[in-house]
Amino acid sequence: MGNRLAAVDLGSNSFRLEIGRVEHGVFQRTEYLKETVRQGGGLDDERKLTPQAMQSGWDCLARFGERLAGFKSHEVRAVATQTLREARNRDEFLQRANTILGFPINVISGREEARLIYQGVAQMLPQSDERRLVIDIGGRSTELILGQGTTPLVMESFRVGSIAWSTRYFPDGQFSKKSFATAEIAAKAVLDEALDAYHPDRWEMAYGSAGTVGAIADVLVASGWPAGSVTQDGLDWLLDKLLQAQSADRLKLAGMREDRKAIIGGGVSIVRAIFSLLGIHTLHQAAGGLRHGLICDLLGATHQTDDLRAKTVQRLSTKFGVDGVHGERVGRVATQLFGQLIGAPGAAAPADGDRHLRKLRWAAQLHEIGSHISHSDYHKHGAYILDHADAMGFSLSEMHRLSLLVLGHRGKLRKIETALADEDLLAQLMALRLAVILCHARRDPDMTGLVLERLDPQGGNMRLRCRAGWAEAFPQSAYLLREEAQAWQKTLWSLQVTGC
Repeated sequence: MGNRLAAVDLGSNSFRLEIGRVEHGVFQRTEYLKETVRQGGGLDDERKLTPQAMQSGWDCLARFGERLAGFKSHEVRAVATQTLREARNRDEFLQRANTILGFPINVISGREEARLIYQGVAQMLPQSDERRLVIDIGGRSTELILGQGTTPLVMESFRVGSIAWSTRYFPDGQFSKKSFATAEIAAKAVLDEALDAYHPDRWEMAYGSAGTVGAIADVLVASGWPAGSVTQDGLDWLLDKLLQAQSADRLKLAGMREDRKAIIGGGVSIVRAIFSLLGIHTLHQAAGGLRHGLICDLLGATHQTDDLRAKTVQRLSTKFGVDGVHGERVGRVATQLFGQLIGAPGAAAPADGDRHLRKLRWAAQLHEIGSHISHSDYHKHGAYILDHADAMGFSLSEMHRLSLLVLGHRGKLRKIETALADEDLLAQLMALRLAVILCHARRDPDMTGLVLERLDPQGGNMRLRCRAGWAEAFPQSAYLLREEAQAWQKTLWSLQVTGC
């Protein structure tokens, strides 16, 4: 039997679960579940998910979780998109959602969503070197991607979607020429900056992914239009039908699902705006989408994903003028110290240890990313940059973890004390802070005889042992290590320094 894999997509309109098996290197779907949760319509005026919206999401995830019982962590990937990117109380929702589903849910950035969408679309298309424009219109965001073959080249996410536009411009489900004209103008205003990057000269074929394009295509096919594409003539015909109906309640069209009626106005207006803005005449319907991109990531070797992340770290390092040599130096020392901790009895399993080592190395490479903004507070600016950077291959929670390490690598520990309840993060931070101290002269330190160990298995009390004569040979380093031990005395954890 082949390996089984599953992808969970928490979209603004629908939650989807794709399950299948890998046979001879090819993914074969065995089950597909979709529920119209419409969480994107559950954000209040303060951009918080309402209790009802959270409960609907939890109920759906409970059903998905039951189906995923018995799956292993490396067989499942779950992501959330624009609604949870926006929701100010997303942590409250995710804390329970992770437990209910049984697997961690990562909120991804708009550009990471775009990358995964293109990956999923390209996987389901014939192999070709054609220059492609891929459009994915979701409930609260629209992703536009230019690519060639299987490689995405230009990716962007815009805050315009079928739920958001229907709520704003068709609030009572009423259709009029004025409301459609206003909605299209508003969509063009948001998407206007895409004109240069996605000009018709830069692509040969346009593809539409996700529910909005699929819903429009279903209606057109059911009324006799050619299958597999949406044309300008088809859009004009559909607009006339919506105007004749005058409201979503009175809409009776073959191929139109009931759950789509309430948001079809917003969806059609956005598609028409994109056709007009980018000069599209025919939008070909794509079978692949975000969840297929997730499957691609799961199918790919771990080193491929890590390679993408390593390139992202390098790009950020170069963009912000980080001293790469020193970052690598701190990374080598930090991972050596952390490796001593995870090799201790009762420490993390090897697989987790490798993952934490990689992220610690990336944090070390980026720990000075804010130095060109401020010398004294560069750690604070660096943390802000990482929390708000578009980082390919990383989820928002992963970038936040890196930002916490950068924020906490120097100065008082009180600012991240709450986060240190995570024992793995605590150990990573301990190793990083010590590495920065040991590399203070910006040259490779003498690590001979330096041992970092836990005083209790998996606990937060640690000790750094130095060999005899080390403190005399490196008095400044020894002084800084003693200062560091005092800093930890003001927390719930401790660092003992012996022989220094």
